[in-house]
Amino acid sequence: MSEQRAAARLPGAGAAGCAALALALLAPLAGCAPSASTPARFPDVQRMLDTRAQAVRQRDAAGFLASVDPRATGYRSRQRVMFAHLAGVPLADWHYDLDSTGAFPLPSGGGARLAAKVRLRYRLKGYDTAPVHSVQYLTLTERDGRWLISSDTDGADEGRTGTRQLWDQGPVRLVRGKHSLVLGGTAHPGRLKDLARRVDRAVPAVSAAWKGKWARKVVVEAPDSVERMAQLMGSDDPSGYTGIAAVTTGEAGVETAAPADRVIVNPDAYEELNDLGREVVLTHETTHVATRTATTPATPLWLSEGFADWVAYRGIRHKAVTTAPELTRAVAGGKLPARLPTDEDFGFRAGADRLAKAYEGSWLACRMIAEKWGEAKLIAFYKAAGKSAIRVASGGTGAPMEAATATPGTGPAWPAAGTGHKPPSRTDRTDRAMRTQLGIGMAEFTRRWRAFVRQQLRR
Repeated sequence: MSEQRAAARLPGAGAAGCAALALALLAPLAGCAPSASTPARFPDVQRMLDTRAQAVRQRDAAGFLASVDPRATGYRSRQRVMFAHLAGVPLADWHYDLDSTGAFPLPSGGGARLAAKVRLRYRLKGYDTAPVHSVQYLTLTERDGRWLISSDTDGADEGRTGTRQLWDQGPVRLVRGKHSLVLGGTAHPGRLKDLARRVDRAVPAVSAAWKGKWARKVVVEAPDSVERMAQLMGSDDPSGYTGIAAVTTGEAGVETAAPADRVIVNPDAYEELNDLGREVVLTHETTHVATRTATTPATPLWLSEGFADWVAYRGIRHKAVTTAPELTRAVAGGKLPARLPTDEDFGFRAGADRLAKAYEGSWLACRMIAEKWGEAKLIAFYKAAGKSAIRVASGGTGAPMEAATATPGTGPAWPAAGTGHKPPSRTDRTDRAMRTQLGIGMAEFTRRWRAFVRQQLRR
């Protein structure tokens, strides 16, 4: 599963009554790969994993448990319960791939064993056309010539805990909406229905603003606690998600109709939001799902987050001072921002005030483009900024080319590799996309944005 280090802005204190953030991710959750191995080196392991996956697809509990070490009684019991939790989940596909061995130090003990990093790929029927990727760290033990799984916790001390899914946490309840599928725990069924209802309203609102092609279906995961939310994100530290109402994960840049995005909700922060806050957060997250194939590492966070907020607030008639309270206070105190928000401004550890001002400033940047150049130009700029910065010409020398903004027939947008020149930075590429779509560069855009912020937030 991939994630884009962005974060959804908290609705303003006057509007939503609480901070709410969102993530849409582009860096792998798996972490650094250990010493490499391939299924070819351990074909018996891959065959065991294939048989285990087939048992899941066929709902064969006995076949599934046949891959578990019978001497690992505690793990075997947990696996039996987990398999039962999967019963109501509409699976379209389920596969395991042996990614590597030597993934973590194994505790002392006899017998042939492997510390394996295994990648789970699954799709939900009717919703996913691309698979969700989830990493597991498993201890494999050889018994009587067969490889079996004996633990999934031996790597915990080294931070190799993998990504827990909802069915690893407990029973799974489903609520289906017109455009949504909500999966959650069993503690708060009313919350799941509320989420489905709001996402069903968010999808047409996003479609009215975003003219790009997308599946118009959203999968929401609603765990029962922030601790379980962190587990779904591959973390054992819930403190990083405190106050974050929702996080969007997905396969960024996948050229499919419906990349495998998940909107993951923090129950604590979501419950603190008022009605408007919940609408804004879920519309923001739905925007990330809709724009996934156009969002790449080349997309600056101020644009991806600002655009999601622009869509979320597009139909809400509030003054800017109400929607952007933190930036309003800063401007009133003589602290007009000197630059557009950077990626660092969106970090979880940046601090609440800095983070809120980053979202508010980004929203105003996108609002300015929509008002001064038009909504179509805002969308065109978003797509241009996110296009792959470098491509290798088929059959060519491998010289980088600017795919997003190079004028047809002009050749490479910058000198080829080996000429002593560096390819342009993301800021340079954003500047080029901006000049192409809006007719001005970043420096002039920033000057106009600062004037727009001052004018919009004048009390």
